[in-house]
Amino acid sequence: MTRTVLVTGGGTGMGYAIAARFAADGDEVYITGRRAEVLQKAAAALGEQVHAMPCDHTDPERILAAVAQLPGRLHVLVNNLGGAVSIGLPEPDSLAGLAERWRSDLNKNLLAAVLTTYAVAERLADGAAVVHIGSRAADLGDGSYGAAKAGLASWNIDIARTLGPRGVTSNVVSPSFTGGTDLFGDTLTAEQSDQWIAETFLGRAGTPTDIAETVYFLASPGARYITGQVINVDGGARTVL
Repeated sequence: MTRTVLVTGGGTGMGYAIAARFAADGDEVYITGRRAEVLQKAAAALGEQVHAMPCDHTDPERILAAVAQLPGRLHVLVNNLGGAVSIGLPEPDSLAGLAERWRSDLNKNLLAAVLTTYAVAERLADGAAVVHIGSRAADLGDGSYGAAKAGLASWNIDIARTLGPRGVTSNVVSPSFTGGTDLFGDTLTAEQSDQWIAETFLGRAGTPTDIAETVYFLASPGARYITGQVINVDGGARTVL
């Protein structure tokens, strides 16, 4: 059966790898993000079954407009959109600045997933899969970004309970340091990268493909009794907490 898949933030990095994995299986994949040119380039590279659909997932009206373009039934939703808004920025010098920093990270990493999931809930086919991309930062007390990802993991339990009677699963895939993404921009130093790699048992950074394969499994028939969980894809890094 050809499935309909929605991947938010699907133009680059992990989102691109996730879209590629489902497209390789012959699924119809819709990728979203704010940058139309990036999405169109990604869709062209991934094949005719991948469709670019620009959307700001922090804006309810834009989400509804995008969802209206989807086919009648959605089989997989991947809430991949996210990122640490505060990376590389100086500490806020006012309470108003602190409030804006927290709102930005909460909007991008938590509220976007909440709004998108509820917007497509009625379109989710019975037995569908919802997967959210979390972060090891949720376990590290990592400021507004970590708090937003921790909130995502907590809310995942609630939405898994809500969707469960229809056979719909909801899980979080939680990476540690993953190469091949633009999460850190040009702020990542070689020393920091080496430290994070040294914390793993496997001696390497994760890859977008590692994450994509885990997401794909959670949407597969073999994962129909896995829900409400956080799946750590971190090479063992969490054992050093």
